[in-house]
Amino acid sequence: MVRSTQLIILNTTKVGEKSLVLHTLSPDWGRRSFIASVPRGGGMALFQPLGILDAEIVENPRSDLWRAHAFSARHPLTGLRTSPAKNAMSLFMAEVLWRTIRDGAREEGLFEWCERSILTLDALEGDFANYHLRFLLELAAALGFAPSLEDLMPFAGEHLAQLRALVQSGFSESLLVPLSGGQRSEIAEILLRYLGYHTETRIEARSLRVLRELFR
Repeated sequence: MVRSTQLIILNTTKVGEKSLVLHTLSPDWGRRSFIASVPRGGGMALFQPLGILDAEIVENPRSDLWRAHAFSARHPLTGLRTSPAKNAMSLFMAEVLWRTIRDGAREEGLFEWCERSILTLDALEGDFANYHLRFLLELAAALGFAPSLEDLMPFAGEHLAQLRALVQSGFSESLLVPLSGGQRSEIAEILLRYLGYHTETRIEARSLRVLRELFR
């Protein structure tokens, strides 16, 4: 059976010379991995983290690793791919999603929220240095445990005032909360600990180091 779907690429694993395992989020299956063939010498650009693709899935009752093919980009994501800062932020977002959402998990509306979050970052023209912090807060809400300030207090340390400003602000205002690069990095780690506590996962996002350097 062949089904058309959309996929958000979270990560990839190379298998041999011509195959990739795609770790994805989809509206049909939630977090799931698929195997795909990649032409030698090209074709990898489609599978960058947070790429949003249309694809066809060949269901196979004899295997859990179904084949995906007939890929096309659903959105060009020019802003993400041409801005080093946005690209670094998209790598962080993809890594957090990959490490947080368990294989087989399917949260209603999660794919749609992720797609909106990616397109929002792609479209922002400035003042997006706090966007990954807003993303982490909204991810917690999308997973069913939106944090109140009281919920964050055990994790907050010396950053309670900044967390209050982020939690109590609307979207646009939260992007303008004045933070240093060090504060952003420490607050991101606080929010990752909060997410990890609720998902019973230790979330170590190595891409956070790149953001720390870019947004000093």
